[in-house]
Amino acid sequence: MSLNIEAIQNENLKTDLPEFRAGDTVTVNVKVIEGTKERIQPFKGVVIQQKNSGIGKSITVRKMSGAVAVERIFPVNSPRIDSIVVERSGKVHQARIYYMRDLRGKAARIDERQA
Repeated sequence: MSLNIEAIQNENLKTDLPEFRAGDTVTVNVKVIEGTKERIQPFKGVVIQQKNSGIGKSITVRKMSGAVAVERIFPVNSPRIDSIVVERSGKVHQARIYYMRDLRGKAARIDERQA
C-alpha cells in the first residue's frame, strides 16, 4: 500500500476505543442529525461479531426492542460514532455468536466473564 493511503488511514483511526469482544454488552453512542440539530442516540446491545481490522473494522450489535430483535452494524472508526462504552463483559466460546439469533428469553442470557 502506498504511503499516502496509510497516512490517511492512520489519521482517521480512533485510538480511544475500549477493548471488547463478542458476548460483551456495549452502548454505542451514535450522532444522529435531524434537520439542523445533532443529538447523540445510545444503542445498547450484545456484540455478536467483529469484522476486519484497522480502518475498516466494524461490529454487529444486537438488542431486543420489545419482542423484536434489532441488529445494527457499526463501522467503529466512523465519525458518526461518538463513543463505545462496555457495560459488562460476557463469557462465550465463539468469536461470532450467531446462535443468539435463535434464542429467546432466559436462554439468550450470557454469563459474565470474571476479570
